[in-house]
Amino acid sequence: MRPNSRGWGMPPVHRAGTGPEAEDPEYAGQYRLEARLGSGGMGVVHLARSPSGRHLAVKVVHAAYAEDPEFRARFRQEVAAARRVSGAFTAPVVDADPEGPRPWMATLYIPGPTIAEHVKRSGPLPPDETVQLAAGLAEALRDIHRVGVVHRDLKPSNVLLAADGPKVIDFGISRPSDSELRTETGQLIGTPPFMAPEQFQRPRAVGPAADVFALGSLLVHAATGRGPFESESPYIVAYQVVHDEADLAGVPDELLPLIQRCLAKNPEERPTPDALMTVLRAVRGPHPPMPRGPVRLVPQQRTPEPHSLPGGRAEQVGGATDTHVKAASEPAPRLMKDMKAEPERGADEAESVTSGPVTDGPVADESMADGPGARRRGIRRWALSGLAALVLLGAGTVVALRPFGDADASGGRQPRNSAATTEAWRPWTTGLDVGKAAGSGARPAFCSYGAGALYCTRRGIEAARVDPDDGRVVWSRPSAAGSPGDGEAVSAPVFSGGLVQTVSQDGGRLRALDPTTHDVRWSREVSRYDGGVYASGDTVLLAAPDGTVTAVNGATNKERWSHRLPGHARPAFFSYGDGRTAYAVTAAGDGAHTVVTAVDTVRGDTRWHASLSGNLTPAGSGPGGVLLLTETDTRTRTTAVVRYDPERRTARRVALSAPVSATSVVTSGDRVYVLGSDGGLVAVDTGREGAARARLWRLETSVANASPLVAADGRLYFSAADGRLLAVDAERGEVIGETRRSRGGAAGRGFLDLMPAPVVADGKVFATGPDGTVFAVDGRDPAGW
Repeated sequence: MRPNSRGWGMPPVHRAGTGPEAEDPEYAGQYRLEARLGSGGMGVVHLARSPSGRHLAVKVVHAAYAEDPEFRARFRQEVAAARRVSGAFTAPVVDADPEGPRPWMATLYIPGPTIAEHVKRSGPLPPDETVQLAAGLAEALRDIHRVGVVHRDLKPSNVLLAADGPKVIDFGISRPSDSELRTETGQLIGTPPFMAPEQFQRPRAVGPAADVFALGSLLVHAATGRGPFESESPYIVAYQVVHDEADLAGVPDELLPLIQRCLAKNPEERPTPDALMTVLRAVRGPHPPMPRGPVRLVPQQRTPEPHSLPGGRAEQVGGATDTHVKAASEPAPRLMKDMKAEPERGADEAESVTSGPVTDGPVADESMADGPGARRRGIRRWALSGLAALVLLGAGTVVALRPFGDADASGGRQPRNSAATTEAWRPWTTGLDVGKAAGSGARPAFCSYGAGALYCTRRGIEAARVDPDDGRVVWSRPSAAGSPGDGEAVSAPVFSGGLVQTVSQDGGRLRALDPTTHDVRWSREVSRYDGGVYASGDTVLLAAPDGTVTAVNGATNKERWSHRLPGHARPAFFSYGDGRTAYAVTAAGDGAHTVVTAVDTVRGDTRWHASLSGNLTPAGSGPGGVLLLTETDTRTRTTAVVRYDPERRTARRVALSAPVSATSVVTSGDRVYVLGSDGGLVAVDTGREGAARARLWRLETSVANASPLVAADGRLYFSAADGRLLAVDAERGEVIGETRRSRGGAAGRGFLDLMPAPVVADGKVFATGPDGTVFAVDGRDPAGW
């Protein structure tokens, strides 16, 4: 907690003494106030000490405001909002008394300057540190918005550069989505250079997109030392924000397109925090060693280093370091004959078996690590490490690796009459708009497969059915207002219950379309689930913020069951195969363990329940009902793969030879394949004993910002941002096929495009170009692409 530009300068209550702090109280509750950290118009922030000796930052409201009912209401809201978002990217609330004679709130003390202080003292941040700051703040906004809070005053003085990453503070004018506070009629509250246009035009309707706009302005300030809109008059600044283009001179090239999108005047055109995280993961690339320096900018929560507490001066920070992150770029493609996997090397360590906590019985942890500390604890990040999982239908998500429904998109089926079995079939390329030339699209198309047809969406198209044999568009349904294709298509339609299901871009409505006529068979309002909408086989799972999970028949829209799952506050769901079993997953706040519950999606019964050590994300199911997972450290890097056997209640952990900044994970049998943001592809066989034997190979594909992986027929498929489709031999770790660049004509738009996963079915591989075209190649002959 730190003071901000609104200031807290009203005279506080007097106490005995003659020094500069003589007017301050000695205690706030049970916390002794030791020194001032800052003051302003509404109160004072003190460095305090708890009875146990822990240092805290305590905000004490001035007496004059304590008598103002409207301010008290606002302060109660600030406390409530701060508690709701208290976590890895904020200053956790320890205690508060908003009803006392002098309202106060205590948070953990976080040493470190604000962005405003650092820029003023040391100048703009280098490009690599600005990129890393952007990644951390995107993740912070993701967590803040997930609990239904809009900050509404994100600015340089409200972000601390702490040792373990940026911390967002001061929720004084934030508003939870369910807030009943209505005391701001006729008032514009915020800081003009960092306010979104809608905050000036319709302040009562401000949503999460306003924080994204503020993030863009904040990053400009961090990178250049000034804002994108500047004037001595706040009224002129307000006019500039609403009407003028932003001044982005000096912004790093790798961030320029992203910041331009954040500063879009229309809130619907701004990316979500999840989309920003995905983009920035590719831009940041692998994590280099961290040299020592004055400030360490860390985008994800990690274990902090020891710090000396400042003697009452907020600007004194001890033990901090700089982190320099090189932006990832896609190098020139290597010759295919050189792109061969290198076997993973490492000593064959002895396996140790330990007990792990399980609700219904013990779990034996067969850990194969690379030495002490190989398994790290951290806060669970649900970015892209779980893409090999259940289709998440909510707005702002990325297409899953495989669709679910009556047909298997993994490529395992070969219908007798499939055109792929005849010599007459030829590769094809098509646009989704009937009557328009290929290449007319502006964004990649996201596709899935079901019941012998390909279903796709892209900008302007809610859904289209494509004949997989010849690429003919059978029907194309234009986007309705607010539907995925109306803006940026970020997930494929899902074939569930014999129907084609889509979710509107704002996450408010789920619709099921007839696959033959594209008529709406049923529609359901799902905005209250805040993106927690999942498809598993012919069941749709709706996870409410209060933890209640409701299962709906995907064919009829009738409710199958509804109840909470023990051990899960609000689970994420993953599903594989026929979708009859879904895995509910919740990671502990301290990252020490992950709760996994296997649920019968039709009846709602619990098949098994376990608490496994580490930050884990399901990646796929293996032979005999085993569950394969990945483990992530505090920097969101994949450090190990885990094979959990629910029948034996044993967990075998295979540590990777080096952490991977994974963008995608997919499984096949006992094998787990991990694709890194730098294009490195790692294969691990969890069925083998001994870490050295389990680590099969590593392949450098030279493809950054790749699409999610797909595993089928002994091969791995993924797309590059320039439109290339690549095939890798899953056994040998060699690239065996590659299409040409920029298929369909138009060049891609760089790292801002989330490349959709390929779809494999009926002996064909379907992929999309960066211009929105869809193409098909023969999956049986990758060398001939």
